[in-house]
Amino acid sequence: MTPDRFFDLFSALEADLGGGEVLFAGLGAERSDFVRLSQNRVRQAGSVDTADLGLTLIDGARQVEGSCQLGGDAAGDLGRARALLGQLRQRIAHVPDDPFLHYSREPASSERRIDADLPRPEEAVGTLTDLADGLDLVGIWAAGDVVEALASSVGHRHWHASRSFNLDWSCYLDRDKAVKASYCGFDWQPEQLRHKLDHQRADLAVLGRPARRIEPGRYRAYLAPAALQELMDLLAWGGFGLRDHRTQQTPLLKLATGEAQLSPMLTVIEEHKRGLAPGFTAEGFTKPEQVSLIEEGWYQDCLADARSAKEYDAAVNAAAEYPESLAIAPGDLATAEALRQLDTGILIGNLWYGNWSDRNACRMTGMTRFGTFWVEHGEPVAPLAVMRFDDSLYHLLGDRLEGLTQERELLLSAETYDGRSTDSALLPGALVSGIDLAL
Repeated sequence: MTPDRFFDLFSALEADLGGGEVLFAGLGAERSDFVRLSQNRVRQAGSVDTADLGLTLIDGARQVEGSCQLGGDAAGDLGRARALLGQLRQRIAHVPDDPFLHYSREPASSERRIDADLPRPEEAVGTLTDLADGLDLVGIWAAGDVVEALASSVGHRHWHASRSFNLDWSCYLDRDKAVKASYCGFDWQPEQLRHKLDHQRADLAVLGRPARRIEPGRYRAYLAPAALQELMDLLAWGGFGLRDHRTQQTPLLKLATGEAQLSPMLTVIEEHKRGLAPGFTAEGFTKPEQVSLIEEGWYQDCLADARSAKEYDAAVNAAAEYPESLAIAPGDLATAEALRQLDTGILIGNLWYGNWSDRNACRMTGMTRFGTFWVEHGEPVAPLAVMRFDDSLYHLLGDRLEGLTQERELLLSAETYDGRSTDSALLPGALVSGIDLAL
């Protein structure tokens, strides 16, 4: 699907509209390659080439939505789209007025393309399996093009296309003993992949030692970017949305009211201009280049989608009330120096099974995962037995935060449930003076 074909399709639909009808059309398309690996061998390979059309018909204060797949044949696609529009017309007479109906009434257009230097799937996987020779590697390669576009009878014409790759894998030592890594982005560089695998080999050597068991308590820790991402993903569950703040359900309520503060080192931004997600919403609003969520430890702004903006008389600044292109500003700590600064404590590579243990106190619980080690004098000396943490972000990213790394890691979402996700995060590692381990 090209911009011309999509906008021509919409123009034909627009010509069928009756007086007072408003139509929005959204395109979601992708052309991606997927390769699954097990024991460092290809187990499944395939590709996806799909395009979905979503229509929103508005008449007065009523709206209905529907979708259909497009096949690539212009006449056939127009027929399917017209049939869908006819179904929406039949339904709209039977729905009530929507008090929070909110769409942009200002025409706007944009075109953005994020390109990438992608290897062929066989080249990427061949490089990976050669570099991982002798390792029990399990993972998935996903790469290709994702398109999101919008057209409306108001006069919107937006096109957003991105190309990226995402390699997500684990290397197993025995049963549940493994180390996990990912390599994703836009510029394929085998040397970076080699560096990550060399690091995993070193971790596997430590992982083969007898596990260290420690008593519950508070320990110094270094959280790798992937571990910090688990905390931020959970915080995104109600932490930044306007509706959650106005209804006082946000776990950051004390921060928003000024009763609590996070570390002055912490600045959190929703970077629309950087991310893979489009710079417009399904309702035609243009997103700002960035939204400052937390600045030097203080809460700044909420993410407001169209419906919440209507309900609370605010400006639309996001397509959804959770981050899609999150970034934490870098700190002054060199990643190479992080373990030396840690000295003795815990290196946490990943966390999982995160949940709220006390939402009002912004307190989280979860489990340590792959690549968690006991560190002495700045060197990993033994794998750490699986532990449960239970701590508040007001401590981990507040009074106990000692440093954030200068280097940040780009982490693309590996979700593919409804197509390849365009969510991303750009995160540093975090050195904390203590994390509470419950058991």
